[in-house]
Amino acid sequence: MTKNPELAAWVDAVASLTKPDNIHWVDGSETEYGDLIKGMLADGTLEKLNEETYPNCFLHRSDPNDVARVEHLTFVCTTDSEDAGPNNNWMDPAEAHTKVDELFKGCMRGRTMYVIPYLMGPYGSPFSRAGVEITDSAYVVVNMRIMARIGRRALDHIEGGNSFVRGLHSVGELDPEKRFVMHFPEELMIKSIGSGYGGNALLGKKCHALRIASWQARTEGWLAEHMLILGIEDPTGNKTYVAAAFPSACGKTNLAMLVAPPALDGWKVWTIGDDIAWLHLGEDGRLWAINPEAGFFGVAPGTSLSTNANCMHTLGRNAIYTNVAMTSDKEPWWEGIDGPKPSELIDWQGRPHDVEKGPAAHPNSRFTVAASQCPSYSDQANVPQGVPISALIFGGRRSAVAPLVFEALDWEHGVFTAAAVASETTAAATGKVGQVRRDPMAMKPFCGYNFADYWAHWLSFKERSEKLPKIFNVNWFRKDANGSFMWPGFGDNLRVLQWIVERCQGKADAIKSPIGLLPDGKDIDLNGLDLEPETIDALLAIDPEIWHTEVEDIDEYLSSFGDRLPGAIRAQIDRIKREISESQHAA
Repeated sequence: MTKNPELAAWVDAVASLTKPDNIHWVDGSETEYGDLIKGMLADGTLEKLNEETYPNCFLHRSDPNDVARVEHLTFVCTTDSEDAGPNNNWMDPAEAHTKVDELFKGCMRGRTMYVIPYLMGPYGSPFSRAGVEITDSAYVVVNMRIMARIGRRALDHIEGGNSFVRGLHSVGELDPEKRFVMHFPEELMIKSIGSGYGGNALLGKKCHALRIASWQARTEGWLAEHMLILGIEDPTGNKTYVAAAFPSACGKTNLAMLVAPPALDGWKVWTIGDDIAWLHLGEDGRLWAINPEAGFFGVAPGTSLSTNANCMHTLGRNAIYTNVAMTSDKEPWWEGIDGPKPSELIDWQGRPHDVEKGPAAHPNSRFTVAASQCPSYSDQANVPQGVPISALIFGGRRSAVAPLVFEALDWEHGVFTAAAVASETTAAATGKVGQVRRDPMAMKPFCGYNFADYWAHWLSFKERSEKLPKIFNVNWFRKDANGSFMWPGFGDNLRVLQWIVERCQGKADAIKSPIGLLPDGKDIDLNGLDLEPETIDALLAIDPEIWHTEVEDIDEYLSSFGDRLPGAIRAQIDRIKREISESQHAA
């Protein structure tokens, strides 16, 4: 089924190991998709939702022990453990292959083995990269059809002489004791067994597009990042493109699909991607970004018309829902969706909903839907060269430390700021409110190699261009003395983006501080917003005592990477400590 001898030999080897009853080369056609859906409806893998209100939509319920990524069972397997770094679980490649191949032996007996050629990135883009996932899950095939560009054109790309990432996946026995997600970056290979959940099974997503691609990116001189990409259009029609990275529960998807508040008439946000960005230096010295994905694999709970109207308008047709609840009318439901809670619900495990047994929809329940259905989807989302990035934005959930927004002093300070990103956990996530977790560049679960080397790679761009994006930090989650959020968030975050755009254009002023460049309160457009001037001042305030402690914590974390920590990062720590100390003495 392929003219590529390397691919043909690998498929034969996998078939010999896993012993499938049939081998199907995926072509990505509508006919194939329809046949797969029919088969899964027949065997109970999928349930059809209300065709009148949710046309071509389906519900999947995964095994209750298989509902999320398994970070503790996710490994980066490099020859030298130091290359994987303390930010990854490491296993020797030979040991890892032996361990996981033993589980793959005969695992596809009685099943069909699907061979999925796929392309991450737009057709015709020099920045796109190919992969082939072999799986025994029809559910994976139909989701990959939404999330990537699969089938004949992807295979043509590979047969044109381009390299490809090899991904082998099987649901196996769905046994948590026999579940592993192994990455072999030196071989451009992924092996995943024992899970059917998205992040563990859709190998083009986090496994390829971040863990393997970040390794490729360092080797080839680009960046693979856990970032949304959006375009900000001002009332004159000028568009500025930015990429932004946030840890979970910090509003990443909401920002990617933001709807401007009425007071900012004429401003618009255009969505290019909500999760992953691949960034390359262009001939003009600027960073250009593509979204390697073609779909959204989003968290359902909390998504509503009030929190993310564009997302809700994206859903409702041609979507696959996983582990949400279902109403008596066979419509998807989750906690936080619009409207009153129905009196009768079938929960995510297929049982009549009982509040004593937990939420109706699993907290990590998902939807898979084509990005092209989004009302704010940009006409630049599939251009081969990508879009030029003027600003890189980082942020986390901090109740007292970080101001609403600040700009890094320069590229090196910006890399330090991104490396120091942290977020406070919520009770729902950990049972412990306010625990600070460092999540550099929001890549802690996804960087495929040693963080210290990763930061050094980021720093190297300074030597390659003088036209790099400005770097900013934002924090939508600062609280007052009563524990209430001070900033309204959601659509009003565009007010902060407006200042960022104006800084990129050289139109807005800033005030220098030890941690970066801050806006004056009057520089943030508060028109139509019921926010007192003293509140915006408090949102932008920096407490030297709090920051003294913060920088000590950052120092402790970054120093854990030992001698590999770049000197430029160490210099930033020392500078900020010195300047904060000077400001304390001056006070």
